[in-house]
Amino acid sequence: MSLLAWIVLGLIAGFIGSKIANNTGQGLLVDILLGVVGAVVGGFLFNQFGQPGVSGVNLYSLVVAVVGAVVVLSIYHALMGRRRVL
Repeated sequence: MSLLAWIVLGLIAGFIGSKIANNTGQGLLVDILLGVVGAVVGGFLFNQFGQPGVSGVNLYSLVVAVVGAVVVLSIYHALMGRRRVL
């Protein structure tokens, strides 16, 4: 996959994952970063369970990336916790 395809898939997966995990987006750059990391994590997890990972820009790869993004976001929120703004 090209770099542009990874960014587009990461943006979509990061945005959907953010909406599922905490009902708000994290911002454009963070959504892209978490989406791309989520695509890698999702691909790894799916490969561990005997399924193919991210194979291109298609619906299956988007589902894999979203699952990975939700996992990454859950870990991110668990580590960062809720911060209060004074």
